[in-house]
Amino acid sequence: MKLFVGNLSFQTVEEDLRELFGSFGDIDDIYVVEDRQTGRSRGFAFVSFADKDAAETAAKELDGTDFMGRNLKVKEATPKPQ
Repeated sequence: MKLFVGNLSFQTVEEDLRELFGSFGDIDDIYVVEDRQTGRSRGFAFVSFADKDAAETAAKELDGTDFMGRNLKVKEATPKPQ
């Protein structure tokens, strides 16, 4: 299951998210979305879990919590419209 993680600090890197979300279960993939021209974080990421229950627990417990001075927005990712 893939989670959308929004309102991230622009300094957030993959390792920060791996540390934060790793306690909930095995992570398949983390993708911090970056600006193509500057390479700087755009303030959101996607975290994919192997286990749906782990992802749901992470979303429930981390949504609205403070991380690096920002209140996270964590929810199930929705597919991009075609």
